[in-house]
Amino acid sequence: MKKFKNPKPAAAKPERIKPKILEPEPLKPRSVRITTTAPLMARPGTVSFELVKPGAKQVCVAGSFNNWKPETSPLIPKDDGRWVGDMAIKPGRYEYLFVVDGQWVPDPNAKETVQNPFGGLNSILGVSE
Repeated sequence: MKKFKNPKPAAAKPERIKPKILEPEPLKPRSVRITTTAPLMARPGTVSFELVKPGAKQVCVAGSFNNWKPETSPLIPKDDGRWVGDMAIKPGRYEYLFVVDGQWVPDPNAKETVQNPFGGLNSILGVSE
């Protein structure tokens, strides 16, 4: 009796499935204004800084949230003498100052200040989770 070999079945080609890349939904920042009603504790997300200084040529904000480097956070002038800027700041408690034409000045509307090592005052910003 003649034995037949079973032919090996042809290997099926695996079907290639393209992975689906899911994009995260964009975060909706919450803004807090630092003005006459400057909050001690702000909401997380975007913090909006504002200073009224008509006639100023340059205004920046520097603080413990940006390693006291004013050049990293310039504010934008508005027609009515206001200077504004938004920054994403992680939750925490920070000290900051405005730098107006090279002069370091505290926020006149901050609810809290602390003495700094240079004999002046630093404004306080608290960002909660």
